[in-house]
Amino acid sequence: MPELSRRAVLAAGGLASAAWAGGVGVASARPVLPTVRPGRLEYDGPARAWESGALPIGNGRLGAMLFGGVGRDRVQLSEQSLWGGVNDYDNGLAGVGDDAFDTSMSGFGSYRNFGDLYVELGGGVTELTAPGGPYETSAAETVQHTIDGRKETKWCVISPPATVVWQLALRSAASVSGYSLTSANDVPERDPQAWVLEGSNDGRVWTVLDRQQLAGPFGARLETRHFGVAAPASYRLYRFTFTPVAGVSHFQVAEIALDGVDPHDTPHVTQYRRSLDLVSGVHSTEYVDERGVRFRSTAFAGDVLVLRYVGQLSGRVTLLAGQGARTTADRTTLRFSGAMGNGLRYACEVRVVPRGGSVTTDGTSIEVQDCRELVLYVDGRTDYAMSAANGWRGSAPGPAVQQSVATAVRRGADALLSKHQEDFSARMNRVAVDWGTTSADIAALPTDQRLTRYADGAADPSLEQTLFTYSRYLLTSSSRPDGLPANLQGLWNDQDQPAWASDYHTNINVQMNYWGAETTDLPDSHQALTRFIGQVAVPSRVATRHAFGANARGWTARTSQSVFGGNAWEWNTVASAWYAQHLWEHFAFTQDLDYLRKDAYPLIKEICEFWEDRLVENADGRLVSPDGWSPEHGPREDGVMYDQQIIWDLFQNYIDAAGVLGVDGQYRRTVTDLQARLAPNKVGRWGQLQEWQTDRDDPADIHRHTSHLFAVYPGRQITPAGSPELAAAALVSLKARCGEKEGEPFTAATVSGDSRRSWTWPWRCALFARLGDGERAAIMLRGLLTFNTLQNLFATHPPFQIDGNLGVSGAMTEMLLQSHTGEISLLPALPASWADGSFRGLRARGGYRVDCRWAAGRVQSFRITADRAASRRPVQVRVNGTVRTVRPEAP
Repeated sequence: MPELSRRAVLAAGGLASAAWAGGVGVASARPVLPTVRPGRLEYDGPARAWESGALPIGNGRLGAMLFGGVGRDRVQLSEQSLWGGVNDYDNGLAGVGDDAFDTSMSGFGSYRNFGDLYVELGGGVTELTAPGGPYETSAAETVQHTIDGRKETKWCVISPPATVVWQLALRSAASVSGYSLTSANDVPERDPQAWVLEGSNDGRVWTVLDRQQLAGPFGARLETRHFGVAAPASYRLYRFTFTPVAGVSHFQVAEIALDGVDPHDTPHVTQYRRSLDLVSGVHSTEYVDERGVRFRSTAFAGDVLVLRYVGQLSGRVTLLAGQGARTTADRTTLRFSGAMGNGLRYACEVRVVPRGGSVTTDGTSIEVQDCRELVLYVDGRTDYAMSAANGWRGSAPGPAVQQSVATAVRRGADALLSKHQEDFSARMNRVAVDWGTTSADIAALPTDQRLTRYADGAADPSLEQTLFTYSRYLLTSSSRPDGLPANLQGLWNDQDQPAWASDYHTNINVQMNYWGAETTDLPDSHQALTRFIGQVAVPSRVATRHAFGANARGWTARTSQSVFGGNAWEWNTVASAWYAQHLWEHFAFTQDLDYLRKDAYPLIKEICEFWEDRLVENADGRLVSPDGWSPEHGPREDGVMYDQQIIWDLFQNYIDAAGVLGVDGQYRRTVTDLQARLAPNKVGRWGQLQEWQTDRDDPADIHRHTSHLFAVYPGRQITPAGSPELAAAALVSLKARCGEKEGEPFTAATVSGDSRRSWTWPWRCALFARLGDGERAAIMLRGLLTFNTLQNLFATHPPFQIDGNLGVSGAMTEMLLQSHTGEISLLPALPASWADGSFRGLRARGGYRVDCRWAAGRVQSFRITADRAASRRPVQVRVNGTVRTVRPEAP
């Protein structure tokens, strides 16, 4: 479509642009803008696995993973502050090496499983899980392959922990007199050689049925061996706890079978539909059961979790604590409370409110009979407080839980749903994107089928937009202003030893979680991180002085941080400097002067003081960061570009902050001088941007990290317009890290090995976008959806790691809107596949809301609104390659 003429634009309501004869244009255009769509995940069967199938809801504090089960529904609960570990932990202070990572209750700790709620209504369902995980596996070698009836497939666990657990829940209790295991196709040392088989009816008390310790591996590959149970009894749950061979890199088994048990036994239902509405934040399940009765359930996370079941309902509600507390039940309420080994207290309550029928209890669970409707109100809390001064502890959780549940019951499910939808939709409706519509027949397919189709190379723009919306959904569900920031798994966790402790990883991951927070208008979610930074600074100052000298000013952090201010694993010496970027960016987008003055500026200045003292001169008289490390790659040495670029960014953020506030003129000059003396970026022998001071980058290196490209994104030091030679070198490095070969087609499939990680794709998408390469940015998006996205659209490293999900909305926004160079740039990296579209509500630095519509790759209309800016002074806007001066609209 050709660009509209001025006359046509004015007739349509006025295109926001520079004045056509050199004056100032007024941003008054009213583009045709999208609603928030598409916004649903849909499936035609229940979830079988927590990691890849269950769907998340959350209120920033309390979360649930929903399975949509038939007959037996599992609701797995998470509470953001349920952490093991001690207050203010640090490797150095604990007397252990920098490479230690003690996730025990008395060490650094880890995020913990809060518990499970089981709602059994109308018969059970056979369900296979691996509750000891998540284990690192490939998508073709999961626990489900142990019951697929095929010897040639297997469950293969990479780098197994001390024990590996296989668990089968039956529809109804059954007695098992024996069982068989089948060895896998290769490497005999990986075979099961020691295990215990147990049975249970409640998931709490387990009875040992058989114990085996073999002399060695199975005698042959794909061999089936049978074992008897000496004293069989009737149980509904069976589990194997395998002990992998110490020192062997994998554990594997081809088939596991219990005598007389059908592992696929499930109630016959029709018209099954399970969905998660990303705009309203409501999960729903619907089906017609074996009796011809229509069953419906809904769930949402308002002030408390609310689960509503409708149908002809008879069965049992059971609550299991993840940390061993005993559940008690009166007529309508399930409760547990306890304290972990580190003294953290926790409590949970479930109120069961029926309509019709009867309710009874056996003291541990609640039974319902012939109810038309059942509503469950759920809350769980700990006594954690985000306050280093108060020892990270606050008020007892029990009374708060009881009060919140009682209040919810008084208000009722309908009122709570209305309030939740209004609040949640308001957050989600701030932004919408549209770059094409998927045909109705494809859009009607279940999400997992669409994902498979997309991975095979088909187009599905609505699926891409769903991923964008899901990113914002997950952030607002896992991060709220008064809570903790999103961790490596956001909010959701079913393990006591999750991968990397589900910590706050400071060398890319926690930062990536918030890349979309400001640009997609979720600054309130970003506040959780800025508040967290202010509190973890307190113990980090002590750890910093211990490691870097008693007189060290300021502070920094190690790679892993906990909710209790803990620091573990290697020092990421620029961690606090990277944190400072978030402190500044929150102001850059919101223009909140009070926040800048009271919260951000003092922290940024203090971190500058750390680097003022730490930087050293090299042989050229330039300042370098000593003993740095380019995560997680190469040796420690002076002046790694990762350090240099982040320190440059820190200094620039300080200079800008001090300038806005009009303070500390002398120190501003000091920091300006330090920034000017930093050792600069270098172009190496094959045209690359060097990762180290020494020109030793390997063009065949496809390592997952691109740390030496921080200056391109999320930094702002290297830009195509401001530093074209360095930008060109960054592009050379980026292509090489993606495995691109000269003269060969570049696709998502050609990106291989270590470069296929959940978070590498979004970072590289944003990097290509900043470098103006929309086609390669789109390839990165396709790579994430093709190779590192599970059926429920969770990103997988593997295992599941949410930074890919949360970071991708920020990366996609960089393709549509940029504002880091001092101008607002529209469609700076638009791929051909997004030729026509629109967006509304995206944010630009300076406090501006931006709406835009385009066709055939060219902007047709746009609107700049100064809703948070201090004034309506003119701004520079790059439109279709031309910079225009635009006066923003008033809000």
